[in-house]
Amino acid sequence: MHNFKKLSIWQKSMELVNMNYEITRHFPDFERYNLINQMNRCAVAIPSNIAEGSSKGTDKHFNQFLESSLGSAFEWETQLNIAYGLGYISEGKFKELEDQITQIQKMISGFQNGLRNN
Repeated sequence: MHNFKKLSIWQKSMELVNMNYEITRHFPDFERYNLINQMNRCAVAIPSNIAEGSSKGTDKHFNQFLESSLGSAFEWETQLNIAYGLGYISEGKFKELEDQITQIQKMISGFQNGLRNN
């Protein structure tokens, strides 16, 4: 078992959750039950799956939750691209968030590799 609060992948993912809520707060109201809801759910799912997986007794089981977390990260990245394409966020903010999610994806993949090699 791992203390998820000490994992850098969880900490970085929590930063993304905060950034996500900050940007979606400024999306048009008609997106409340569409893109906003979807982005919020995906962002929250990333650290949530890391935390849940950390409670599992085997690295193999933990890896399954990391796989879900990684899937949510890629899903969120797609939604970020949609939000940018619709003009909901600036190019600068888009690039900042794109860098953040790419870093998280790499960190999750690296952590998975570490679990497999143990």
